[in-house]
Amino acid sequence: MIVVDWTEFLFGGTIGLVMGALFFIGLAVGVRYALRSENSIMLLSLSAVIRIAALLGVGWIVLALGGSWAGAGYAVAFLLARFIATTFARVGAPARGAS
Repeated sequence: MIVVDWTEFLFGGTIGLVMGALFFIGLAVGVRYALRSENSIMLLSLSAVIRIAALLGVGWIVLALGGSWAGAGYAVAFLLARFIATTFARVGAPARGAS
């Protein structure tokens, strides 16, 4: 039987939720700035590189400090944050001027 270390799982999950929220907030901010910019591809690419590097870097640290259960919690929490962010994006307010 596999023994789950729930303390480590919750440690990774807590950090994963925070990082997931920051990741998708960064995505929203990056898209807003890109829509107003003339060089939107470069801005979106830079935003993606920074967000992905931060997500993977923190994930690496979580794995190093907490082990595999913390890494699993981190991944599950990020997927939960992704689900929440995409749900809010689908339900979002209608565009201005739309009838």
